[in-house]
Amino acid sequence: MENHTYNAHVLLLEGLNVTHQSSYPAFIILLVIYIFTMVANISLAVVICMERSLHQPMYILLCNMSFNDALSITTFIPRALSDIFKASAERYITYVECAIQAFCGHMFATTGHTILMIMAFDRSNVFNPFCDNASLFKLSCESVFINDIYGLFFTALLFIASILSVSLTYIRITMVCVRSKSKSLNSKALNTCFTHLAVYVIMLMTGFIIVFLHRYPQWSNHRKVASIIFPLVAPCLNPIIYGLQSKEIYKVLKNMFQSKIMSLRL
Repeated sequence: MENHTYNAHVLLLEGLNVTHQSSYPAFIILLVIYIFTMVANISLAVVICMERSLHQPMYILLCNMSFNDALSITTFIPRALSDIFKASAERYITYVECAIQAFCGHMFATTGHTILMIMAFDRSNVFNPFCDNASLFKLSCESVFINDIYGLFFTALLFIASILSVSLTYIRITMVCVRSKSKSLNSKALNTCFTHLAVYVIMLMTGFIIVFLHRYPQWSNHRKVASIIFPLVAPCLNPIIYGLQSKEIYKVLKNMFQSKIMSLRL
């Protein structure tokens, strides 16, 4: 009776498959990325909240994005860090914790599937570095064919809509730059758009790889790498792309540092 209850409520999380020699470098890299992302996003959100001149719709949206990025990366990085030094047979997670992690990942990081369904399950191994909707579907003892079709259809729809909207936006920006005679404005737009486009392409490709390779277990290692890159890229680079490249935010940060240095000298 005790074993049945234990197996029904505890899952085995595969985590990151790293060797003993590479576990420390992997831990340090993930930890540095996590600390940088949290400090950058939280600092940007605090600056926008404290500075009245930045209380404008564009910066409020940026503040919300920074807060969302900090939450999205927190849904899986701390757990991945704690599992790196554990043996693969000891990476246990309760079903409730797994469902919460998948829900938060879907809500803040917008993972591949669009809904979270808690179903009856007869498997206990989560073949992923962290819990997501697709991993929960694989635990089900029922047929998930409809969920797979719906997930692929809606994901394809989101990808197409995203590509179209980004393409239209860049066409509009290009038209404005062609008509404008300001070299500084065109240079700033080109720099920002190129960086944003690079991040977008990385997210698009890794997101597509995750959804695609979930159907092919033999390529699970490639999927795990993509599943780690996908939620890391945007939260890490968004503060740099949208924060430091904003002239107003750069001025506020510069004035804050200068006043801090002056106070220390006095």
